[in-house]
Amino acid sequence: MLFLHFPLSFSALTLHIRGGAVLQGCSESAYEGQPPAAHSKYSKERGQHSMERGRSTLQAICIILVHLLIKYRLHFLPESVAVVSLGILMGAFIKIIESQKLANWKEEEMFRPNMFFLLLLPPIIFESGYSLHKGNFFQNIGSITLFSVFGTAISAFIVGGGIYFLGQAEVIYKLNMTDSFAFGSLISAVDPVATIAIFNALNVDPVLNMLVFGESILNDAVSIVLTNTAEGLTRENMSDVSGWQTFLQALGYFLKMFFGSAALGTLTGLISALVLKHIDLRKTPSLEFGMMIIFAYLPYGLAEGISLSGIMAILFSGIVMSHYTHHNLSPVTQILMQQTLRAVAFMCETCVFAFLGLSIFSFPHKFEMSFVIWCIVLVLFGRAVNIFPLSYLLNFFRDHKITPKMMFIMWFSGLRGAIPYALSLHLGLEPIEKRQLIGTTTIIIVLFTILLLGGGTMPLIRLIDIEDSKARRRNKKDINLSKTEKMGNTIESEHLSELTEEEYEAHYIKRQDLKGFMWLDARYLNPFFTRRLTQEDLHHGRIQMKSLTNKWYEEVRQGPSGSEDDEQELL
Repeated sequence: MLFLHFPLSFSALTLHIRGGAVLQGCSESAYEGQPPAAHSKYSKERGQHSMERGRSTLQAICIILVHLLIKYRLHFLPESVAVVSLGILMGAFIKIIESQKLANWKEEEMFRPNMFFLLLLPPIIFESGYSLHKGNFFQNIGSITLFSVFGTAISAFIVGGGIYFLGQAEVIYKLNMTDSFAFGSLISAVDPVATIAIFNALNVDPVLNMLVFGESILNDAVSIVLTNTAEGLTRENMSDVSGWQTFLQALGYFLKMFFGSAALGTLTGLISALVLKHIDLRKTPSLEFGMMIIFAYLPYGLAEGISLSGIMAILFSGIVMSHYTHHNLSPVTQILMQQTLRAVAFMCETCVFAFLGLSIFSFPHKFEMSFVIWCIVLVLFGRAVNIFPLSYLLNFFRDHKITPKMMFIMWFSGLRGAIPYALSLHLGLEPIEKRQLIGTTTIIIVLFTILLLGGGTMPLIRLIDIEDSKARRRNKKDINLSKTEKMGNTIESEHLSELTEEEYEAHYIKRQDLKGFMWLDARYLNPFFTRRLTQEDLHHGRIQMKSLTNKWYEEVRQGPSGSEDDEQELL
């Protein structure tokens, strides 16, 4: 399972504090008479085993915490806020233990950006694309692209430019232009979890919900590409290049990364659809599921291997595989794929948010009040310049208008997550104090947005509810900021559609209201990349599901807790 290298949790701490003598008595005797290298190897292995137990314990505590939030209906508290708070408390406890010299804070306990980008981030991004509702997404692809690409670029330029000019004026710590732009790019990555929770709680227009969700999903990938662009310019010698040439070179690099990675991910997704369309693995769900897992991670490895963005590639691959490949799967594999992706993405997100709290105590900080304050101001201002002008521009072309109230909520919901912090550690900034300053400032901004803005979502919702009409208040849904519960309530109907060829033609191809890409997709692309189910296929799918249900029923009836009364209730 994919776990982050967390600091020691309570079980690992107990081992370090009290178990040393026992371990030495039982195990180190085998190293008596051996050279010092053998003792060093033993100590390293013991530390790694302790870390594994510590990470597992922390993950279990986080799962129990989220379960309690759902069980006791604490829906006003976003899960990210709760997990980050837990990480802060545990990090403080470990730091106190360390100050009493009862435990050691080792280098291996620190956050490793490579592990984040290779193991933790890909499942989160792929699941985001795979669980996307494609209908409204493709209908609003123009608006989503405007917010995610141009909006993120606007925010990055405002933050980066503001930091650069303030540094030149000696108001804050001085950074060069490429470092300023890199920081502006990485801090522009918006976390979509709390954003979507707010819009679901407000029961807003589903098209607007999709607009914001699509923007926040693509925003992460665009921010990573922009940061990689700035980092690439930093590695090159730009002293003899004019500002205009630098801009054109950065633009060309960004376009290559963005469109090249998106094309690679799309191509991989389409190939997976054709493979699973013509190689019928529906009767062997285990093989079918294995093939899906291979295709899920393949675009990331291919893109990184040819110096493209693996995150952008795996995002578009997830969208395409969900739109085409998913419908070539058996019903069992469809459900298995959805639930597996959700579970893995949840575990990865929990690891990331918990570490955000722990990271406060994990490495030396360089704190400058003026730099932090101005960065927060620029981040909020950049988000405003992103949201408000683009929303007014889109209203000229949209039937569903974005009201000023919704614009304010979109601006308020610009929470930063784990991606900015991981990117800040991934930057090879020199000297070391510059790297520490960027890392410390990023942590503060992330925690500021998660704890203050995320924690303020409920007061904001209540304030807006006061302004709503009585009819709206009577018909509104219960406010729920739990992403996990929302994901577990239902399985999307669009992912379990079972239409024969005749039914598909009647429902989609002959519809007169389809335009643009939707018409092209229904008329040509979908029939080419997905297999139309026959009555025999539908019958076999029903048999599969019925067989699983009967097996579960038999296990319940024959179990130790089964009884005749329970059997009558099941019947």
